[in-house]
Amino acid sequence: MCGIVGFTDFNSVMRDEESKEILYSMNKKLTRRGPDEGGYYTSKKIFLGHKRLIVIDPIGGKQPMIYKYEGNTYAITYNGQIYNSNEIRKSLIDKGFKFEGYSDTEVLIKAFVCYGYRVVNHLNGIFAFAIWNEKKEELFLARDHFGVKPLFYSMKNNEMVFASEIKALFEFPSIYPCVDETGISELFGIGPCHSPGITAFKDIYELKPASYIIFNKNYCIKDKYWRFESKEHKDDFVETCNKVENILTDSIKRQLISDVPLCTFLSGGLDSSLITMYASKFMEKEGKDKLKTFSVDYVDNDKNFKENEFQPNSDKDFINLISNKLNTNHRVITLDTPELAEFLNEAMIARDVPGMADIDSSLLLFCKHVKKEATVALTGECADEIFGGYPWFFRNDALNSNTFPWSINIEDRQNLLSQRIKNKINLKDYINNKYNESLAEIEFNEFDTKENIEKRKISYLTQNWFMQTLLDRSDRMAMYSGMELRVPFCDYRLAEYLWNIPWEMKAYKGREKGLLRHIMKGKLPDEIVERKKSPYPKTWNPSYLKKVKEMLAEIMKDEDAPIKILLDEKVIWNLIDSEGNNYKRPWFGQLMTGPQLMAYLCQVNMWLETYKPKIDI
Repeated sequence: MCGIVGFTDFNSVMRDEESKEILYSMNKKLTRRGPDEGGYYTSKKIFLGHKRLIVIDPIGGKQPMIYKYEGNTYAITYNGQIYNSNEIRKSLIDKGFKFEGYSDTEVLIKAFVCYGYRVVNHLNGIFAFAIWNEKKEELFLARDHFGVKPLFYSMKNNEMVFASEIKALFEFPSIYPCVDETGISELFGIGPCHSPGITAFKDIYELKPASYIIFNKNYCIKDKYWRFESKEHKDDFVETCNKVENILTDSIKRQLISDVPLCTFLSGGLDSSLITMYASKFMEKEGKDKLKTFSVDYVDNDKNFKENEFQPNSDKDFINLISNKLNTNHRVITLDTPELAEFLNEAMIARDVPGMADIDSSLLLFCKHVKKEATVALTGECADEIFGGYPWFFRNDALNSNTFPWSINIEDRQNLLSQRIKNKINLKDYINNKYNESLAEIEFNEFDTKENIEKRKISYLTQNWFMQTLLDRSDRMAMYSGMELRVPFCDYRLAEYLWNIPWEMKAYKGREKGLLRHIMKGKLPDEIVERKKSPYPKTWNPSYLKKVKEMLAEIMKDEDAPIKILLDEKVIWNLIDSEGNNYKRPWFGQLMTGPQLMAYLCQVNMWLETYKPKIDI
């Protein structure tokens, strides 16, 4: 896993040395993504940079990688992991290609030479890459099926500038932070989620998942190479179960390849437990050491935990049960409350935008500790999205809300804004437009029942919006710590197959993730299989509420606090005085209640102070 940057120079407006200095500055901003080494490739029209986190083939995987073929020169800068690289390599060897190392980077650049733009149709993995074709003077950018790996870009003076993180783009002349009405709508209407392809910064975009760009001096072509195809599911229940398990186990096995220490994150839930089970078996079969597993907890959480409909139980007993059964080398990372608040700013910088508050800073701290013992971790992320595990798949208030079901209190969001901003921005209209645009993308078929149609809608929204937020969080917090997180459930083959499984089969026996529970029956302890969905653990320590309340109050007392231009001070003081209790439902998802909303607003102010964007409204 790495960081990539680059830009074209068709207009030759900069001197060569000046361009190189800009490239060096951009690349330096990605050092945390690639702490092990860096590299560059430059020619008259292209400048490519790379920061590397070494996971596979330390010698043969150096980047940018150059490949000369039939009188042409190709250069690649790439972030990710191709899980079917062995199959692609064998196919290329059959076609006459030769290999010097065993990195997937070498496979990818030679596959591009062989297949051209269609290379993306041959890939199974997580990736964001740029390939330069010297003879054609053409840049090809691509991103994986679900956008696990980030890629941002901006078009300036008909030139393409791109990077793994937005902060690197600001090192390029004429690209500066600016927030317009769209950015404010994203921050307070959609946030901490974001619209696919859009960022909070004006004129800075993300390459959408499953998409590519072909760029040269004459044109810029953007297109999708993969999307869900709705069709009749013909497999019976037994065959469906077998296929799901086969794809899932194959995905886990492929993602265990690493030349550096590897582990799993274990919460004691169904998803992380089954990944740990299969990973442990595979490693034992290969004669490797006991699998390392890690979990997160908080000081005094055993005393302060409060059961609720969104978080019905704590993880500790379930973690111990599965760790003991699988005989893993387990370690609990216990975080203290002051750290969560102190690292809100770092977590924001890691994302380049305000995020999921202490849910982000917690993962950032967790990864910093795990990094001391492992560089690669497999997680259970994305299972709830593709198997239907969230409460909103079943709650009538969410199903009938006619908006994004993880943030249905739109009025609360609008009320946060200052009167000046309210006069120019209607968050409800913005959210409705994004919601309806997304629904219009869904393909239905003649075999869909009324229930299946409704579940397709909520599944599509969840996978294309909510899941993206969690994937962003995972990538940024881990890579900021020099770690690579892998997500076996986010294999496009698995999501593609599950997309057409009827809801009554997917929610077998009326349970969230009922199909997956049935498949795991007898393989995992019943306590794990039947455990009700519980999200990533958050702190319940009252000292955290006290701390973020104090932080937000200090911000609101500061006459020069930039957030005060955007928000209604009276509403914010009511939020502080009520200690967040006037927000009965989570602000976002299942975890972001009153304390997390206050922390989010603190992050917004930190963001405004750090990035100093021009407010163009």
